[in-house]
Amino acid sequence: MDIITASTNHGARTTRRRVTDDEKGQTAMIETVSFKNKAVEIAAHLHLPDDFSKDKKYPALVGIHPAGGVKEQTIGHYAKRLAAHGFVTVVYDSSYQGESGGEPRLLEDPTARVEDARCAADFLTTLPFVDTERIGVFGICAGGGYAISVAQTERRFKAVATVSAAPMGEGSRGFLGHLSPVSEQIKTLEMVAQQRTAEARGADPAYAPFVPETLEEIDDNTPDLLREGYDYYRTPRGQQPRSKGRFLLSSMDRMYAFSAFDQIPELLTQPMLLIAGSKADTKIFSDQAYELSNGPKELFVVEGATHIAMYDVPEYVDQAIGKMVNFFAVL
Repeated sequence: MDIITASTNHGARTTRRRVTDDEKGQTAMIETVSFKNKAVEIAAHLHLPDDFSKDKKYPALVGIHPAGGVKEQTIGHYAKRLAAHGFVTVVYDSSYQGESGGEPRLLEDPTARVEDARCAADFLTTLPFVDTERIGVFGICAGGGYAISVAQTERRFKAVATVSAAPMGEGSRGFLGHLSPVSEQIKTLEMVAQQRTAEARGADPAYAPFVPETLEEIDDNTPDLLREGYDYYRTPRGQQPRSKGRFLLSSMDRMYAFSAFDQIPELLTQPMLLIAGSKADTKIFSDQAYELSNGPKELFVVEGATHIAMYDVPEYVDQAIGKMVNFFAVL
């Protein structure tokens, strides 16, 4: 890996790294950058093609990471691969998470997550080498839901793609596409209300895991999403120190109030690509988004892949990248 230090006109001095993809031998350049979502400093990586020239104009992509994830994990892997195909790609840690700022820590606020993506688009439009009429957005897992959500009202995004989409609002109000009884949802909201009151009076924050935190929590009845989520987030396979894999429990009211899919039929007129594994227990969400869309759309099913396998298993990621490169040629 080569290290090159460079100054840019969009912030302070940045570090640029040349990174080689182990599977493909492709290389891409990464700049460490930042931008603002209101008062919150967003830590980001800008992935550039290896033959990058500041005198050219490039199509650009915003990548949104899964819930509990950070920019160095699967979203960064996809960004690196897409940059190797000529796309300037920015990925970042969401507000309140990873290296980004914001308090309280580990808040999962869907409204802020959507605004993060808009601010990433703002950032891209300040770069002289980005063609501002050729910007797309993609996301993985919850990031896929946020990508669909922001594309409904952010017209700078000319196309949207998802991998293993799992929308936060629809997902939190049930489990894997099965809506929880309203009585159970109300019980959860009552619990969250009590926790917020306790914290307002000085109690310690409470947290909930996105995936099991110990191997002992997994048994024969554990869904593949959670079983494989443990393997990715809690073992060297994908573990990253700043990815805590949990969220502030008092986020739940905001998660319940959010819907990623509500305006798809009317407002999502840009081309949409939905990528899901045939064995993914979250494929139901890609099916739902496809059915709701009245615009240009494609559902690409990767045979044999599970939800988490789409994060990093080469035979499945290769198919997703190939499809996304062809899809984003529309830009």
